[in-house]
Amino acid sequence: MWMRLRQIAVTTADLARTAADVQSVLGVEPCFTDPGVGVFGLKNVLWPIGTQFLECVTPTRPETAAGRYQQRRSGDTGYMVITQVSDVSARRAHVERLGIRIAFEMNHADQGHVGMQLHPADTGGSFFEMDQMTGPGGDAVGGAWTPAGTNWEPYVCVDRVNGIAAAELQSPEPDRLAERWSEIAQVDLDADAAGHPTIRLDNATLRFVPETDGRGEGLGGIDVSTTDRESVLAAAHRCECYVNDSQVALAGLRVNLVDDD
Repeated sequence: MWMRLRQIAVTTADLARTAADVQSVLGVEPCFTDPGVGVFGLKNVLWPIGTQFLECVTPTRPETAAGRYQQRRSGDTGYMVITQVSDVSARRAHVERLGIRIAFEMNHADQGHVGMQLHPADTGGSFFEMDQMTGPGGDAVGGAWTPAGTNWEPYVCVDRVNGIAAAELQSPEPDRLAERWSEIAQVDLDADAAGHPTIRLDNATLRFVPETDGRGEGLGGIDVSTTDRESVLAAAHRCECYVNDSQVALAGLRVNLVDDD
């Protein structure tokens, strides 16, 4: 069974400001706003980064899960690691054997989309979502992705960035968290050059690092593959999102700039 990193979700208090920064710095174009998230008291916007996606949600009413999560993490923050899998039924049976609760199930047979969000209290780190595209060609790399609508391809712009290479989860106990996610993903642990435990998915890496920013356990960063680092950095300076020549700050995430292979 394969598993790909397909989407990263963040939650923000100011969607307009965050969207402006994301678009200005990364040079991406919005492709979809999903009315379906209204049931959760949210509104959102998605941007394609190559054939993966960055989603930003913001609460539209008090006492939403996303709003409470922002409060716990003291501001805008990474929220969900969303994967595409080849067989969500087998994945569901596995997490049930592990005693992991499913926070929300997606069953949109008419749209060729089934999936599940795992309860973050049982996974640790963040929401961990697994989705399967069941329509024709649903297994194809870069194929259909219902959460981004049915017409996202024309909005792909890779002038500055062209993919999400990694998600970085932070914890006071990164080894423990990595072992839990490895168990859930059914992928053996590896390590990067710095010795951080990693899970190598089919198209990206999940990296587990110590929590050092005082914000607690959570989705702290992503790596993006850059095609024009200088333009990203110049825009980050203008938007006051610059951290250093290898990192910018967007939507409560450390966005690490890595060279496109």
